[in-house]
Amino acid sequence: EGPIWLDEVTCRGSEPALELCPPHTWGQHNCHHGEDAGVVCAGTDPPQVRLQGGPGPCAGQVQVLLNRTWLQVCGLTWGLPEAQVLCRQLGCGPALSAPVGPHLPGGAWLAQLTCRGTEELLLECRGLRTGTCDSGAAAQVACQALP
Repeated sequence: EGPIWLDEVTCRGSEPALELCPPHTWGQHNCHHGEDAGVVCAGTDPPQVRLQGGPGPCAGQVQVLLNRTWLQVCGLTWGLPEAQVLCRQLGCGPALSAPVGPHLPGGAWLAQLTCRGTEELLLECRGLRTGTCDSGAAAQVACQALP
């Protein structure tokens, strides 16, 4: 019930506001309320990230706080694109390497995290959920430290 404001909206995903997605004609449509769409937002706070066991604040084993639990990141899909996003989120310089190494005892895993490398936050990457890590290798990163 109520007015229908937009129809056949096509966003790329990089638009900062819905009204920037084509088409821009408010109130013109050829649909009914059975086609209404909705959105559930994940929240505005990015997940906290930390690096453990490294020589400084921009290197170490990657951990992400999700649902009040620190998760180790599985190294199976970990590479430079994911490391670039993490370094950017931490406020460090560019990623120098994205090795995998032994995991810490116990704990849960963040599995199958994949990024393009252009995201600002790990929250924008795919696969931000708990799972198992068949390789047992934990993601690590070495970012360039900023002065």
